[in-house]
Amino acid sequence: MGAKLLLGFVLVSALTAYYIYIPLPDNVEEKWKVMMMDASFRSLGHVGSLAEMLGLKNYMDVLMYLTNMEHTEPTSDENVLVTDTLFSNIPVRLYVPKRQSNTLRRAVIYFHGGGWCVGSAAMKPYDLQSKQTAHELNAVVVSVNYRLAPKFHFPAQFDDVYTVAKFFMQENILEKYSVDGNRIAVSGDSAGGNLAAAISQQLLHDPDVKVKPKIQVLIYPVLQSLDLNTPSYRENGHMPILSRTLMVRFWAEYFATDRTLLEAMQSNRHISYQEAPYLKFVNWSTLLPENLKKNHVYHMPQSQNSIFVKKYPGLLDTRASPLLLEDEKLKGLPLTYVITCMYDVLRDDGFMYVSRLRKAGVHVLHAHYDNTFHGILIANTWPFDLALAHRIFDNYLNWLDTNL
Repeated sequence: MGAKLLLGFVLVSALTAYYIYIPLPDNVEEKWKVMMMDASFRSLGHVGSLAEMLGLKNYMDVLMYLTNMEHTEPTSDENVLVTDTLFSNIPVRLYVPKRQSNTLRRAVIYFHGGGWCVGSAAMKPYDLQSKQTAHELNAVVVSVNYRLAPKFHFPAQFDDVYTVAKFFMQENILEKYSVDGNRIAVSGDSAGGNLAAAISQQLLHDPDVKVKPKIQVLIYPVLQSLDLNTPSYRENGHMPILSRTLMVRFWAEYFATDRTLLEAMQSNRHISYQEAPYLKFVNWSTLLPENLKKNHVYHMPQSQNSIFVKKYPGLLDTRASPLLLEDEKLKGLPLTYVITCMYDVLRDDGFMYVSRLRKAGVHVLHAHYDNTFHGILIANTWPFDLALAHRIFDNYLNWLDTNL
C-alpha cells in the first residue's frame, strides 16, 4: 500500500512538474517563479476553454475570476487617501496624497491592462502601483474602471477613458484636486497602453479640450489589429502570460463575439488587399530595426475580400489601432515613454510606434527590456513577486519624476 502511494505521489509530482515547466530564454530571471505564474494563467485558460465548450460560461468570464481574486477594497494609508468614485458616471479609483504641498500637484490618469476584456483598477498589483505613484510623485492618480468586453465592445472602452480624461482635465476639477494642468500624464499597460495612445491622439486634435497631457506612457502597448503575424507574434506566440492565441482572442472579442472573425484573425486573413493603403503604417519590414527582422519574410494580406472591415469598421479605426494615424497627425503628440519586452507578442507594435513617432518629431524615450515578457509589471505581489518588476517600475517612476 505504501509503495503504491509513493508511486502515485511520484507520478503526480512528475506530471505537475511537466505541466509547469516551459523552456525559457537563458536571460529570463527567477525562472521557476515565472513558470509557476505562467502555469496558473494557462490553467485558468484551460478551464475557460472547457467551460465555453460545454456552454457553461464565456471564456472571458472565467478569466475574470483572476480579476475578482485580486480585488482589493479602497484602503487608505498614512500617505495616500484612496476612494472609489465616479467621474462623469464612469467608475474610477482615486488616489490623493495626504501630505501638504505648497505647489500644485502633478497627475497621472491610468488605464489598466487585460485585453479590454478583464482586469480592474482594484486588482492588488494595480492598486499597489497607483499608491506608490501617488506617494512618491506627490501626484493625484486617477485609475479608470472602463467597461469590458464581451459585454461591451469597441468603442465603449475608449469612450469611457476619453470621458474620464476630458472630465478630469476641466479647470474646475483640476482646481478641486490642486492639480497643475500643465503636468498631467496619461499612462497604461497593454490594452491600457492602447487606450493611452488613442486618447493622446484624440485629445491633441480635440478643439474642445484646452488642457492637454504633457506626457504619454505606453507600457508594452497593443497598437494595431491589422497584422497579427509580425516577427514578435511569430517568435513569442508561446511565451509566458500572453500567448498569440490569447492576444488574438482579445482582439476579436474587442470588436465582436463572432467566431468567424476570431478564426480569420487567428490565420491573419481578416484584412484584404483592398486595405493595403493602411498597411504602410504597420509595415514591420520598414519600421523595425534589422536585429528584430532576422530571417522573417513580410507578406501582404492574402484575403480577397474585405467582409470583416465592412462588418466591423473598428478594424481600421485609429481609436482601436493608434498605429494607423497618418504621419502628419502624429506631430505634436506629447513627450512619450514606451516600454517594450523582448519576449512579448506585442514587442513590434511598440517598436513600430517609436519609429513613427520619432520620424514625426515627437521626443520619445524607449525603454526596451531584452530579458522579460509581457505583463511583467503586475508580477509585484506574492507569490509571483519578481525583482525585475520592481526595477522596471522604479525606472518608470524615476522618469516620470524627472519629466512630469
